[in-house]
Amino acid sequence: MPFPPSMVALAISIVAGLFGVVWLARRVFGSWTAVRRQAETEDALKQFRMQRELLEAKFFDLARVSGKPRGLKWLDGDWQSEVTFARACDTGLLTAFVGLHIRFEAVEGGDMEGIAAVDTVRDAAAVFHFQRGRWGTNGRVLMNMNPAEAVIRLAGQFAPVISGDS
Repeated sequence: MPFPPSMVALAISIVAGLFGVVWLARRVFGSWTAVRRQAETEDALKQFRMQRELLEAKFFDLARVSGKPRGLKWLDGDWQSEVTFARACDTGLLTAFVGLHIRFEAVEGGDMEGIAAVDTVRDAAAVFHFQRGRWGTNGRVLMNMNPAEAVIRLAGQFAPVISGDS
């Protein structure tokens, strides 16, 4: 027995209404999530600025004992003002790349001893991550590039973060 046309029209109206509600909810929830994420990002950037000196000291301590680059000892670093914030494309992890000029010396008896280029001051980008509401580092450094170049070279892995007050 076929359904009367009024029942079919009612069913179509209900289904269309449900689709409309779902569409509207996704639009509202999506924009709310974007606003919340932007606010969290702004808070994280402020936190980084307040903690930067401590983070840089921790970075240098970790990098110094890392054994990288092989055959070189970290002498000192001159922190630059340049910071580029980016977000990992796959995980959404907020990352800061900070400019650093590094000086090394050869490890005594190592294979870098006697190489003139060891004394050259190197541009680098120190890497910091924001996880579980806190900034941290593992001492990772990207050699021979500044922070902006790091994000460009890592395009596809990181997307720049645009901050309202950076």
